Amino acid sequence: MNDFADALAKPSATKKALPEELWQALQSLLENRCTRASAVCQHHGSDESSYPSMLPDAVVFAHSTEEVAAIVKLCHHYAVPVIPYGAGSSLEGHILALHGGISLDLSQMNQIVAIHQEDLTATVQAGVTRKQINLEIKDSGLFFPVDPGADASLGGMAATRASGTNAVRYGTMRENVLALTVVTADGSIIKTGTRAKKSSAGYDLTRVFVGSEGTLGVITEVTVKLYPLPEAIAVAVCSFPSAFDAVNSVIQSIQMGIPLARVEFLDENSVRAINAYDKLSLPEKPLLLFEFHGSATGVKEQTELVQEIATSNGADHFEWASQPEQRSRLWAARHNAYFALLQLRPGASAITTDCCVPISRLAECIIETQLDCERHQILYSLIGHVGDGNFHVLMLIDPNNPIEVANAEGVNARMVSRAIAMDGTCTGEHGVGMHKMAFLIEEHGSAAIHMMRTLKQAFDPLNILNPGKMIAWDEA
Repeated sequence: MNDFADALAKPSATKKALPEELWQALQSLLENRCTRASAVCQHHGSDESSYPSMLPDAVVFAHSTEEVAAIVKLCHHYAVPVIPYGAGSSLEGHILALHGGISLDLSQMNQIVAIHQEDLTATVQAGVTRKQINLEIKDSGLFFPVDPGADASLGGMAATRASGTNAVRYGTMRENVLALTVVTADGSIIKTGTRAKKSSAGYDLTRVFVGSEGTLGVITEVTVKLYPLPEAIAVAVCSFPSAFDAVNSVIQSIQMGIPLARVEFLDENSVRAINAYDKLSLPEKPLLLFEFHGSATGVKEQTELVQEIATSNGADHFEWASQPEQRSRLWAARHNAYFALLQLRPGASAITTDCCVPISRLAECIIETQLDCERHQILYSLIGHVGDGNFHVLMLIDPNNPIEVANAEGVNARMVSRAIAMDGTCTGEHGVGMHKMAFLIEEHGSAAIHMMRTLKQAFDPLNILNPGKMIAWDEA
């Protein structure tokens, strides 16, 4: 788990050459939308994780569910792996071709299928991104709230059960996906769910595929909930003496029933990085970034209550940003944090990780993780969607220094074990991919993992759908 070379040795040994008959069939089906060009394969064999590139044998670009079905059917016939690809923004090795095969790029499936304003729903192809859908519906008075930071595709967001800054108010993809169109491992097309707000009809296959990370089927269309744009929006920024004081302010605000729309925690390293990257002048102390939605009166009441709570916990430098351009600048800085943080140590690689705990244990988990990083002299930053108990750690290391790599992976392992001991989870947002497979047994137990493996083997008996991710194919 801590040694990337060992983790990759077995998959590379089992990689097989792409059958020429399959390549000819794909060319016949897609013409110029399939390629074995090294630059394209390199792009599709890399993500935002700390793993080295693992290239597919070919990349294909689909335009419809029917094309995806035909591609998967061909790959099923030749028992060749298929790795669904959206925006390439995954953090745990989700899109890497451990066993070679075909990278199935869905980014050109970017059509809005239908918008039902009266029902507050939209159906889109899997390649539509979160920014694209909000641009399409901006004049309708509606918006799609799930915001993982990156301009991810909705198909990828559904596959990884993404969430983000708005989750404390609007929920994650789990709560916001109503229905899916999915291509199964043998190339069949199925539809799960409907636009109805609830159903008691049969197994909930929609929830099975949401969060399956491309290991059970290829999502080609997604039906999601939309929400009315709030009448008033206000953003507040405040600094605290310590992480403990900041997180306590969030806990008390939630316990008071204040309907926070967003609340982000940044430690002092994060603030220093975004100050430099985005030319801001925030105090370089632990910081909370709040956002409130509602009526003008309601927002005013919420902000006054939160300011009172924050002040009682030692907050200072309490500033409001009610103008759209001010709000946009602050949230742009927050979303650029990953790239800003990389500038703290030029030339270093980033090992990123996350966990999620009950909010009552959040301050304890954050502080112990910070102390662990400092004990091992790791340059790190910590950012949290603290309203739902989720936080992210980015550790900057020299990938060629085995001691630094081992120290960072040790911090990750201890953080996850700490979170699980607190009745939390090994990942609140990033997903499992390759990096967190080993932690699933610790979190769920071997019997539950056996059931997950049985599900994988039933849905994908040839193990062609994103193999080597989420669940090991064989018992350990």
